[in-house]
Amino acid sequence: MLRDLFTNVKKQQAIMPNAKSKSDVPEGIMTKCPECKHVEPTKELGKLLKVCPKCDFHFKMTAQERIDSLMDEGTFVSMDDHLVTENPLEFPAYAAKVKKDAEKTGLNEAVLTGTGKIDGNGVAIAVMDPHFRMGSMGSVVGEKITRAVEKATELGVPMLIFSASGGARMQEGVLSLMQMAKTSVALNRHSEKGLLYISIMTYPTTGGVSASFASVGDINLAEPKALIGFAGRRVIEQTVREKLPEDFQTAEFLLAHGQLDAVVHRVDLQDMLSRIIRLHTKGEAAQ
Repeated sequence: MLRDLFTNVKKQQAIMPNAKSKSDVPEGIMTKCPECKHVEPTKELGKLLKVCPKCDFHFKMTAQERIDSLMDEGTFVSMDDHLVTENPLEFPAYAAKVKKDAEKTGLNEAVLTGTGKIDGNGVAIAVMDPHFRMGSMGSVVGEKITRAVEKATELGVPMLIFSASGGARMQEGVLSLMQMAKTSVALNRHSEKGLLYISIMTYPTTGGVSASFASVGDINLAEPKALIGFAGRRVIEQTVREKLPEDFQTAEFLLAHGQLDAVVHRVDLQDMLSRIIRLHTKGEAAQ
């Protein structure tokens, strides 16, 4: 149904394309696509899951927007909202920045976790939010993801993780890096129980997140043109002393080189996840 709506809007744009944007577009009312410069009413863009109807550019989503677009209405129950970040290394201004992002996003940290249903199938889910400290992974993010995985194992349901992160959080030093191992161990225990883990990589999935839980799914999916990689392009080029392909570290590049199972348009994602869950759980996840 959503795919039909999206297709109809694109057809309308082809017949009557919007005029080029002006520099004085009212903030918040209209949204300009950074890819094709098409201007769309923000409210209408939200109905299209924040995908440009003209060029298919995928805007970043908040964690709550992602949950609302995927989960059956009224089924999502968040977990561990009481966990809050401290400043163990006494990094200057860190606590104030975390507090500011919490007020801006309404989240306690850069990931929203919980349980719910997708098309009637029970799942546990963790959705990273790039609007909170660029989705970076500190101690609380790692702890929340780990607890969500452990809940999925306890309930015997699939685990879904949406990655959107700049990597490990520098203000927490080695405590942040420890989360790479902690989350991976929890996922390994989940796998030992014969349970499904689906990793969905969005823009961006980089650094320690890409090198840990984001890349070890039983099925690894990504959104179109998502940036996925560990180190940055310039660092790699300077190290190998070679010019990298233009599409290097994009979802499409990784798919072509066997590191992804599929690149899935956002409007097709719910249906894709539903089918995968049904196929791999034999209906056991419908609880």
